Amino acid sequence: MKKIFDIQNDSEVKEALKAAYETLISGGIVAIPTDTVYGFAALVHDETAIEKLYKIKERDQKKSIAVLLGDAEQAHLVAHEFPAKAQRLAKNYWPGALTIIIRKNAGLPVNLTSNDLVGLRIPDCEFTRELIRLTGPLAVTSANISGQPPAKSVSEFMEILGSHLDLIIDGGPCSGGVPSSVINCETEPAVVLREGAVSAEELLAC
Repeated sequence: MKKIFDIQNDSEVKEALKAAYETLISGGIVAIPTDTVYGFAALVHDETAIEKLYKIKERDQKKSIAVLLGDAEQAHLVAHEFPAKAQRLAKNYWPGALTIIIRKNAGLPVNLTSNDLVGLRIPDCEFTRELIRLTGPLAVTSANISGQPPAKSVSEFMEILGSHLDLIIDGGPCSGGVPSSVINCETEPAVVLREGAVSAEELLAC
């Protein structure tokens, strides 16, 4: 089996889904495209695989890793509850470039987040959503060394980080190229922690 699948070629999509699913459930790390930037993904309940994400990125373990969902129905698998303001934001911006922070389920690995919160997002990328519907929620962090710009294409991380990955899904350049905005819905009022593809003014108005 080859290490890189080019899903711009329709004939590779089915095989790529199967290979990515098998790699992830076996504890591997897969590079995946999203609507914003590329990400490195692991199963959300696989503590050992999540540890690999931190090592690959040289990421501070005090920094949490976000979770991508295939659809909103998967939120209950990682969130303690989904408050009304989070539901309003999800209805308006999912799938899309918004990460919503809410209280996490107690059963998640301790190395996923450094506190009792978790960031959730549904990417506007059909291949990645279909993959997550098969695997369940994925812990995903941007495809780069911490502190460096996130990768918008496979070529931007391949030379330095490609050897650390178990599988790479090449979906071509990411359409957005800007990281998601991040909003904390466990505060009153909600607080925008990162202004990315969606403006803080727009989010707070919602």
